[in-house]
Amino acid sequence: MRAGNSPDPPQRRDLGKVTQWNDKAIAAVNPGVALPPSPILAVHRSDGSGTTNIFTTYLAVVSRSWKELVGANTSVSWPVGIGGKGNEGVAGLVRQTPGSIGYVELAYAKQNKLPVAHVRNSSGKFIEPTLESITAAAQGAASALAKDVRTPIVNSPAPEGYPISGLTFLLVYRDQKDAAKAKALAEFIRWANSEGQEVAGSLDYARLPQEVVKVNQSSLMLLRVGGKPILASR
Repeated sequence: MRAGNSPDPPQRRDLGKVTQWNDKAIAAVNPGVALPPSPILAVHRSDGSGTTNIFTTYLAVVSRSWKELVGANTSVSWPVGIGGKGNEGVAGLVRQTPGSIGYVELAYAKQNKLPVAHVRNSSGKFIEPTLESITAAAQGAASALAKDVRTPIVNSPAPEGYPISGLTFLLVYRDQKDAAKAKALAEFIRWANSEGQEVAGSLDYARLPQEVVKVNQSSLMLLRVGGKPILASR
C-alpha cells in the first residue's frame, strides 16, 4: 500500500474526509491494486508521545489544513479515529480491527513484523521505512541541523529519505555542577555519538550520518564545569 501527500486548502480531502479504502485519492497512487470498499479506521496514540509529535509534525508540513486545524504536538485533538495507549495499544487495535491504520515507531513495527506503508516523500518517490531511508532523511537535513539542532527532519529533501522520520534528543545543562558526573555524562554522549553508532542497527534504530555526528560533537564541546570544557577537543 502506498500513501500519498500534497499541500491542500483547509477542509479539503483530509481530516477524515477520505473514509473508504477504495477512495479515488488512494486508488490514484496504487494503480492496478484492487482496493476494498471497506471503511477506514484511523488509530492514534491516546497518550502523549514523541512518536505522535513526529507524525503530526509531518502532517502539518504536507497538509496546510492539518497545520491550521489540528497542528503538531506530542498530543493533539484528533479529528477522527480511536486511541490506543503506547505502540502496543495502537498495534493491538490495528491488528484486531479490519480496515484500520495507525502509526508506531519503526523499531516496534520491525520487531512485531507489522506491515508498513510506502510514503511519498518530497522528491515524489514512494519510500519504505527502513533504517537506511531514515539515515538518508537525517542526511538531507544535515545543513539545517548545523544551524539549529532542533530542526525537524520530516519530509527531508533527500531523494531516498523516508518522510516521517525524527531524531532522539538528549537535554542536558550546558553548565554542569558536579565534575565527576559531568565527565561521565559527556563521555557517554561522546560514545553514543561515535562508537555507539555501530550498535544502533541491532536495536532497530538508524545510525546518524557523519555530518550529523559532527553537529552533535560540536554541541557536546559546549558543555562546561566551572567555565571549562568537560571534554578536550579531539
